[in-house]
Amino acid sequence: MDLFYERTVMTAADARCGLFDASVGSALAAARAQARGAALRAGADRATLSAVERRASQKAAGAACDSADLNLAASRVRTAFEGYAKLIKMDYPGDVSQWRADRSSTATAARWRLAQDAAFDGGTMVFGLAGRIGANRLMAVANFEDGAAPYAARLVLRDVALTLGPYLDARGDSLERMALARRLPPVAAQTAYAAEARSRAGLDLLPKDLKSGWAFRFPAQAARTLAGLDPREAVMVEFLFEGRAPRRAYVEVGDFAAGRAFLQVANR
Repeated sequence: MDLFYERTVMTAADARCGLFDASVGSALAAARAQARGAALRAGADRATLSAVERRASQKAAGAACDSADLNLAASRVRTAFEGYAKLIKMDYPGDVSQWRADRSSTATAARWRLAQDAAFDGGTMVFGLAGRIGANRLMAVANFEDGAAPYAARLVLRDVALTLGPYLDARGDSLERMALARRLPPVAAQTAYAAEARSRAGLDLLPKDLKSGWAFRFPAQAARTLAGLDPREAVMVEFLFEGRAPRRAYVEVGDFAAGRAFLQVANR
């Protein structure tokens, strides 16, 4: 919690005083998101985090931009994050899965910028942010062992307007052993985003051992909603077929917000 407070203070101070260049500022924002996720995993609730954020904002607002203490703290942040800002790839491990972040530049081909792999009954999926540099769209690319072709896909997640926090159906298990399917809320507390585009998947986004698959692109708002969820919960991608049951793949929210912020360093 202390780390989240300190990074929130410096993020707020940077917004008011312009303490850092774009790369260090973005690196700090990514580290703040990761610290927030760590606090949630440690059991902090939303009210506690909101109180910490208010206290941090008040602390930043009360410091003069030219104060010696603030400039000393800013110097320490620059030293800590200048190297981080130059990183090209990062892994964000979760309880069950991990996000792989890649902000290397390319103008010729799309690639996964932030991705998580998922296996499900009858297929495999890669889910996350994909595109050329600066164009990170929320996508799911799936391959079905029987060659089935889904006509649509939905991203199902907790409705934050109807709930106060995540549903974690532990049933006596530790969090690390809890299946992702038990990290979704009941149907009445869910919301969904329909994919806005469907196409054959290009080889640039397919895993190397696969030659075909289907790609679905979700609205930008879906990525923003996903970034606001608790890292311990999960979301579901539901693929819909004519005349047969849907197939479902689960994704751990994890440090999606931190990985998304990490990518933004390359876009500034």
